[in-house]
Amino acid sequence: MPVASRRAFLGRALRAGAASSAASLLPAPSAWASLRRGPEGAAPLARFPDLKRHFVFEYYPWYGGPPDYAHWDYLDRQPPYDIASAFVPRLGPYDVASFSVLQQHARWIRESGVGAIALSWWGRGSYEDLAAPRIMDVMGDHGIKVTFALEPYADDRGRRFADDVLYLIERFGERRRFDAFLLLRNADGAEGPVFKGFRCILPESSTDCRGQVHVTPDFTSDAVWREQIDRLRTTLRGDFDHVTLLADSLEFARTPASGFDGIGIYDNFIGPERYRPLAEGASRAGLLFSFNVNPGYDQIEPRLPPPDGSRAPDPSDPCYVPRPTAAAGDVVDWARAEEREKAASASTARIRESFEATVDVQTDSSLSNARRGFFLVYINSFNEWHEGHAFEPMRDSADLLLEERPFGYHNPARGDYRLRTLGALVGALREPRPLFREMTSRKDLVHA
Repeated sequence: MPVASRRAFLGRALRAGAASSAASLLPAPSAWASLRRGPEGAAPLARFPDLKRHFVFEYYPWYGGPPDYAHWDYLDRQPPYDIASAFVPRLGPYDVASFSVLQQHARWIRESGVGAIALSWWGRGSYEDLAAPRIMDVMGDHGIKVTFALEPYADDRGRRFADDVLYLIERFGERRRFDAFLLLRNADGAEGPVFKGFRCILPESSTDCRGQVHVTPDFTSDAVWREQIDRLRTTLRGDFDHVTLLADSLEFARTPASGFDGIGIYDNFIGPERYRPLAEGASRAGLLFSFNVNPGYDQIEPRLPPPDGSRAPDPSDPCYVPRPTAAAGDVVDWARAEEREKAASASTARIRESFEATVDVQTDSSLSNARRGFFLVYINSFNEWHEGHAFEPMRDSADLLLEERPFGYHNPARGDYRLRTLGALVGALREPRPLFREMTSRKDLVHA
């Protein structure tokens, strides 16, 4: 199952420290003013007239509704009331192929001020690949552009990379006359597609908690990546001003050696306090960078050991360690309403901290993004419910069904707080300064 490989990889990622205090989360008014005007009247973000399309939701098209409930049944959950999420979505365990569901998703995304999504893509003919046309139809009708995040769908994925990217451009771009395909426009007006790859720059082997060495089955050498990317660029040289390829990697030597343009970090455990030093490291390596906006992390855990051969996390494995809850703290009594509100307050703080930090480093004229006229913010995520960082509205706690209450869901009093917080932050960049004053004074955006 795709989520298991993603989660296993993230489990080995570097850990950030605890979230900072909720105090002073928003930048000083002078900082926001400088983003709009610039030190000499040239506002850094004013160089991007299509600014909303530089904010991109990570979007997961793998959910199926009744009777199969694809992905909602992950880790042996039993939908429709017992689902594979710590939170119940406002729409319940939906089918992403449903026109009404997609319409509501598109409205929420548009109202947040975000102008693009990155579809999680698991190879040709996959469930996610087949779902893409309908998603693009609906998103395009709402003015939302679509790009793709290439997942680790096969061990030899690296050797297919060029062909896969060309397939995505041809099928979802050229055939549709690029009606809904994201062509990112840099500050100089140059346009081209942007793709992010997950699990690209990997070690050849790893050592587990028992000291046993394991070969990385989907390892791709830097030379193979370089060959694939060079071939891709040669093929597309006459079609776009540029093609931007990002790897989810902190390898500042191997990433440029492999041919990637920059890094696009997925892991919510890399806290906002690390964005600046990492951006400086990327800039020294000549790399572009994108650090995400996120509300933390709150994944579901297995209740029982999975059967032999399952790819799900196995608590009987001596090396298996449940993941902590990023931003909310390691210990939360989710049965208590005040504890759920405290966690929501910490999540709100993480959204603001990560938003401020990523905008700050991307508009710093001493770093590579601003120097090269590049700005791109991934938002993690719109609807990755297994990992608990969805901005898609969840049910208000009072609206949980009687059949859902025994499962201990983490829904707070207001289930749309994440999307409202994000919308206010994006709006403050795009609108005149009075909106910033209104935003910072509105008590309904703060979970006390």
